[in-house]
Amino acid sequence: MPGSTLPSPPPAGTALRTLQRWRSTGQEQRVDTIAEEVPVAMRYNGAAFAVMMATPCDLEDFALGFSLSEGLIERPDQLLSIQLQPQLEGIELNMSVSADAPGAALDPDNGRLLPGRGGCGLCGARQLEDVLRPLPPVKDRRTYQTAALQRALAGLALRQPMNAASGSTHAAAWADASGRIGWVREDVGRHNALDKLIGALHHNEHSIDGGLLVVSSRASYEMASKAARAGASVLAAVSAPTALAIDLARSAGLCLVGFAREEGFNVYTHPERLQGDGLHGHPPA
Repeated sequence: MPGSTLPSPPPAGTALRTLQRWRSTGQEQRVDTIAEEVPVAMRYNGAAFAVMMATPCDLEDFALGFSLSEGLIERPDQLLSIQLQPQLEGIELNMSVSADAPGAALDPDNGRLLPGRGGCGLCGARQLEDVLRPLPPVKDRRTYQTAALQRALAGLALRQPMNAASGSTHAAAWADASGRIGWVREDVGRHNALDKLIGALHHNEHSIDGGLLVVSSRASYEMASKAARAGASVLAAVSAPTALAIDLARSAGLCLVGFAREEGFNVYTHPERLQGDGLHGHPPA
């Protein structure tokens, strides 16, 4: 727990730091578990593309998911290799992509080449058309029971060790049609967590369709865009969506859920994807 005087070894992606705890009863020095955040440079065939602030774990998943969601590769097999190179200032992810991948022809004058903060999904985009990129329509149009979404939300709350220790990370999870959590990834940046999840699913050769995406953050335009581009049909966010995310989800065929809690949620687009007679208490574990 945060503030423990005799902490257990911290989870991956976190570090221990000392603090002065001030309360009405006095002051004391304690050791706290803090989320790590480091600059991660993304390079493709030697060309710099972006520097993202990220939690330094599951970086191979991050490399693959980021490359797919940013359109630098169109298929996972176009990412030929990933090399992690620790530097004094941070970490370099040197990726080799095939000659037919978009990332093989980066133009240094038009590339992103700017830092992306941990909470940023569009930092570094230099032109408006780079932001509002057209998306392919979601192909998976199956429906899911509301009980499955309830179960996924309950599972997400129990599968965030970094956040439980530090209180400062986001999570993205994939659950199957019954709502059972299959993969979870955490990061200080909500976009990074989703990219890591997308990469993990592809590394495990598991299709993102046929299940639910659940995120612990708000549903911004970029989160909806990444979900739709990855082929998800349902994105449920614990916090609110933005108006632009709703518009994108509606046009792309993505069911967008906000304020998602076990006891209820708001469905902003394509409610026909969810079926149920209402929410009746807690779903079975």
